[in-house]
Amino acid sequence: MKPTPELSNTVDLEVHHIPQTMNDRVAYRIVKFMRFFADKFFAKRYGHRAVVLETVAAVPGMVGGLLQHLSAIRHIRDDQGWIRELLEEADNERMHLMTFIHIAQPTRLERWVIMIGQAIFYNVYFFTYLFAPKTAHRIVGYLEEEAVVSYTQYLAEIEAGRVENVPAPQIAKDYWKLEDDARLREVVIVIRADEAAHRDTNHDFANKIASGEHV
Repeated sequence: MKPTPELSNTVDLEVHHIPQTMNDRVAYRIVKFMRFFADKFFAKRYGHRAVVLETVAAVPGMVGGLLQHLSAIRHIRDDQGWIRELLEEADNERMHLMTFIHIAQPTRLERWVIMIGQAIFYNVYFFTYLFAPKTAHRIVGYLEEEAVVSYTQYLAEIEAGRVENVPAPQIAKDYWKLEDDARLREVVIVIRADEAAHRDTNHDFANKIASGEHV
């Protein structure tokens, strides 16, 4: 169920999985490197940052869902609900992207960055998930931690009046069942809640693989 704006304000913004293993530390450093690049390229252009972020964020769920599907068939076992969860995550991230396309109107350069970034990330993530699914989910968990931070900063800029609180696109109002007069602030709040949920889900999946609860 998609969160309402009111419920979205109750998400825990401080959640952080402290790296426990070498693979966790590698995953964390990869994400921090990606964060460094995003900060340098986009600075405080949060709408444009969101477009690129969501292009990348929409990849893991689809890759994970595909590989979990093949694994369940190959081993003739129940997937424990992971396939549906991952595919729903991918679709949810795609809707984030579609929303911010309307808000940010990316430039031609940014569209090229999107295509190149997606091509690179898809291939890297595919093989990471194929050979190290726990690390793959941990990477996504850390990516979502950073997404929560970015959307919190975005929200602060809107509330301070430094970013115009434009009307919410119709696609966002339809998807999240927002009020007719909803604005960018409400969109950022519900998307941040989605990212927090994906953060918790992927860290939980990584923990279950590490503990042997899921193979």
